[in-house]
Amino acid sequence: MKDEYTSTGRKLQKLKTRKNILSSAQKLLAKGSHFTLEDVAEDASISRATIYRYYSNVEVLSAEAGLDLNTKSPDAIYKELQDQDLQAVILGIQDYFNQLALDNEQAFRKYLSVVLTSTAETRQRGARRTKTLDLALSENHGSLNQLEIENLNHIATILMGIEPLIVSKDVCRLNNTESLELLKWGLQMILKGILSAKHTS
Repeated sequence: MKDEYTSTGRKLQKLKTRKNILSSAQKLLAKGSHFTLEDVAEDASISRATIYRYYSNVEVLSAEAGLDLNTKSPDAIYKELQDQDLQAVILGIQDYFNQLALDNEQAFRKYLSVVLTSTAETRQRGARRTKTLDLALSENHGSLNQLEIENLNHIATILMGIEPLIVSKDVCRLNNTESLELLKWGLQMILKGILSAKHTS
């Protein structure tokens, strides 16, 4: 239990630090001037070593900071959906992130290309999808056990955002509408299987 608490505390601290870094980068972006990771670290009151643990270069940080301006917080997304049943909430989260990816497709594609060419140690991202799903599943998971909750979070995350849209559009040659419908259908089938199995067990 202590290890779990410690792990959760570290995770929350990392999210707080990342949010602080993004906020400082956005402040510098708004000024319209060139800046470095060291400039952001100074504004965020963190060390150079710390910022390099999160971002390998200023291009990755700038791309994420720009996208972050157009993205609602996990709390705000969940608040708009929380009165619905579990399936509707998860599908609503998927719809938000898929529409966000389509509305900002070129920016997300550029961000993804920058991230993939960065060092492996700094490829971890903000995890807004998993955080939003965490909120939904922590309060409304029915009879799912912890492993099932974690697996559902992961598979739902895989079916939303720019990555599955790239596959559906570039590989499967689907248009935007077809892509959204396919990803929604896939998640609906997964939810139907999971929730039906729990209902009949």
